[in-house]
Amino acid sequence: MQLYRYLLTTLCFSIIFSLSIAQTVAPEEVTPTQPKREFRGVWIATVVNLDWPTNTRATAENQKKELAEELNIHQQNGINAIMFQVRPAADALYAKSREPWSKYLTGKQGQYPGYDPLEFATTEAHKRGMELHAWFNPYRATFDNKFWTLAPEHITRTKPEWFFIYDGIKLFNPGLPEVREYIVQVILDVVKNYDVDGIHMDDYFYPYPVRGQVIQDADTYAKYGQDFDNIKDWRRDNVDKLVHMLADSIHKYKPNMKFGISPFGIWANKSQHPDGSATNGGSSYIENFADTRKWMQEGWIDYINPQIYWHIGNRAASFDTLLNWWSNNTYNRHLYIGQAPYRFYELRSPAFKNPSEIPNQIRMIRANPRVQGSVFFRSQSLIGNANHLADSLRKDFYRYPALPPQMLWLDSIPPNAPQNFIAHTENKGVMLKWQAPLPASDNEPVYGYVIYRFQENEKFDLGDPKNILHIQYDTTAFYMDSNVKPGQTYFYVITAIDRLKNESERSPTMAITVQ
Repeated sequence: MQLYRYLLTTLCFSIIFSLSIAQTVAPEEVTPTQPKREFRGVWIATVVNLDWPTNTRATAENQKKELAEELNIHQQNGINAIMFQVRPAADALYAKSREPWSKYLTGKQGQYPGYDPLEFATTEAHKRGMELHAWFNPYRATFDNKFWTLAPEHITRTKPEWFFIYDGIKLFNPGLPEVREYIVQVILDVVKNYDVDGIHMDDYFYPYPVRGQVIQDADTYAKYGQDFDNIKDWRRDNVDKLVHMLADSIHKYKPNMKFGISPFGIWANKSQHPDGSATNGGSSYIENFADTRKWMQEGWIDYINPQIYWHIGNRAASFDTLLNWWSNNTYNRHLYIGQAPYRFYELRSPAFKNPSEIPNQIRMIRANPRVQGSVFFRSQSLIGNANHLADSLRKDFYRYPALPPQMLWLDSIPPNAPQNFIAHTENKGVMLKWQAPLPASDNEPVYGYVIYRFQENEKFDLGDPKNILHIQYDTTAFYMDSNVKPGQTYFYVITAIDRLKNESERSPTMAITVQ
């Protein structure tokens, strides 16, 4: 995620027992104070061990413990989506791969770490009510020039003709058809074999320009670029082809899997393109040859996550200017804003020393109905509570849980309501039990449940997230509410959700008085 720049500068009726009573209560409509649906993500970067694992010599159990603790903190802070980096440089943090194990796990590329990190991370994220999106770097093959440390089976060794060297690292040549096919198959290994919620790609397409460096693809252009008047349009078309192929392939194997991309924060400046933003900075369209707006127009991606890593009022690229530009170019797909708490640690970013900067950005995001959430770069910045942002999320912005926003173009059919919902007091708590709903009209199985709780004199509003007691991403058909007080009457409602978080109608309301 603009990593070089970063390194250089540094989420029926009840059976009522003797101690309880039951009744059915109709809900009322009120205006929620916080969105019930919002994407609340964080990037966990594994390249050069930025976020995890922090120790390549740690045992498998200690690495798993560290990741679980990281997820616990993000859950407490209200995060509901994890962008987990699984392929930093033509390597893998997962077992079912055609590429060697990442050196960021053990210190040596190709060495088995003793477990499957992606499988573990996915299971643990789902336990905590968080989606997991597998984050790929599509074209970077090495992160440094220490080529002698690469495993014998690394693709740069077996297919050296697929790569060029730029600024000291090896990059896939996007103009080669066989490269595009290979990258698609690499990503499909995860799509087919892991229970991830989405496929996520970052901003590294063609490399960011470096003074004195030239992309060595003239021969490839001569061979494949006959239909183009210039090499720049040909390069953009190469990236278009990969994104389109990925969209078709991912949705062929998993129609409900989300596919999103996180580009550089500027698509194009108005001085570069008439449809560009009123900014003056680098741009993905010109510098990375990535026509990210086109991918939204064509419906190839389900969400775009631009990295708007500038402050409000920045002269060259203001956060508010770019927020509005992107929101006007969503083409009915989701827009999540990449935000930059890491910049608090930069000496030359005084605006991010202001504790109100990112909270004010969140307020702007929520005030724009065409924006569905945020993703924060990066995990350790939130865990370190950079400029008290984690405090603000936990106590204010993310105080109540949120479901991810729906993607109706992928699935618009909700499940049916849970059946035979009952409640009774048990061990100083309230035990809730139910049965799975009847099959939905699309026969998609239930993925989880949402439990709501109200107290006496509260308005029964399922649209207000403060009433959500529990969100679960599994089909367990019971829940113990242990946070109750004697003498209080509680009212419970349950709904079912499918994989894309479409929500069913509500169950009857169960009322329980704790004695």
